[in-house]
Amino acid sequence: MGMDFRIIRDRISILAGTTPRRLWNLFLTVTSFYWSRLTGVVWHAGMPLSLSVEPTTSCNLRCPECPSGLRKFSRNTGMMNLDLYQSIIRQTGKDLWYLLLYFQGEPYMNPHFFDFVRMARERRIYTATSTNAHFLNPENARKTVESGLNRLIISLDGIGQEAYAAYRVGGRYQRVIDGIRNLIQARKELKSHTPHLIVQFIVFRTNEHQLDEAKELCRDLGVDELQFKTAQINDYRNGNDLIPTIDRYSRYRRLPDGSYIFKNSLPNRCYRMWSGSVITWDGLVVPCCFDKDASHRLGNLSEAEFGEIWTGVLYDRFRKQIFASRSSIEICRNCTEGMKL
Repeated sequence: MGMDFRIIRDRISILAGTTPRRLWNLFLTVTSFYWSRLTGVVWHAGMPLSLSVEPTTSCNLRCPECPSGLRKFSRNTGMMNLDLYQSIIRQTGKDLWYLLLYFQGEPYMNPHFFDFVRMARERRIYTATSTNAHFLNPENARKTVESGLNRLIISLDGIGQEAYAAYRVGGRYQRVIDGIRNLIQARKELKSHTPHLIVQFIVFRTNEHQLDEAKELCRDLGVDELQFKTAQINDYRNGNDLIPTIDRYSRYRRLPDGSYIFKNSLPNRCYRMWSGSVITWDGLVVPCCFDKDASHRLGNLSEAEFGEIWTGVLYDRFRKQIFASRSSIEICRNCTEGMKL
C-alpha cells in the first residue's frame, strides 16, 4: 500500500500540536544529539519528543516471544492509575509531540484507557496505541473515535485462524477482522478520518506466504495502511521456527554452520536516548521499548520528577555507555534501530 493521501495526512498531522516551546525543544534535542555524534562528547539537552506509556502489562493472548504472553516478567505486573498518568502528562506534556499508549500488554484492558487518550489530546499531543483488537466491539470502536486517538495499530499476523493463532496463541482471527470493521464503521458514522488505521503484519515463517493475501485483505477492508514488520526473536542464535526464510523480512542471517547472527551492525549511537523514553505502568523509567523487563531502571516517578531522571546521573551514564560500546548492552544486541528493510 503506497504513500497515498491518508498516510501523508497522518504523518503531517503531528504538526497540529506545534507550539514555540515544542519547536525549541525539538531544536535542542536534535542539535545536542548531532553535536554528540560529531564530537564524540556526550551532551544532552531538551525533553523527550516522544514517550511510550504503558497502560498495563495484562494481556488476553499468549504470544510466544512476548513476556506479557508468556507471563514471564520479573518486574511487577498491573495497570497504571489515573493519578500517575496525570502526573506524567503534567511533567512532560508541554514539550511532547508524540505519545504512544503502549509498551507491553493490551492497552484496552485498562479501564482508564479512553481517559488517557482524551487527556493527551486536550494538550494537542499526537496519540497512538497498538492493540490485538479483541476488545474493539462496536461500543469501544465508537469510544476510540470519540476520544480523539490519532493512530491505531492493529496486529494481524496471519490470514485465517490457523496462521493467525500460530503466533497469536489464544486469539480469534474473526474477532480481529470484526474489530477492524467496527472501527471503520465508527469513523464513517462520526464522519472522522481518525484514528489512522494501520494493520501491522509481523512476518514469520508461518505467514510469509501470505503477504499478497494481507495486501488484498487490507484493500478490501478499507485499512489506511499495511505495514510488514520484522519479528524480534529472543533466542535466535541456534535458529527458531518463527524466523522467516525471506531474507528481507528477517532480522537475522543464517551462517554456514547453521547458527544465526543479528544483521544490524550496532553503531555506537542511538537517537532514541535523546528523543524518547518509556514509562512502565508503575512509574519506572526505562531507556526504550527493547527493555521489556525493565532491566535498566533509570529512575522511578514515585521517587523523583521525570525531568530529574531524564537529566540525571543514571541516564547520562547510559547514554555514555551507548556511545562507548553499544554492543555491550544486552537489550541493544537485538535492536533494529538503524536497520532498514
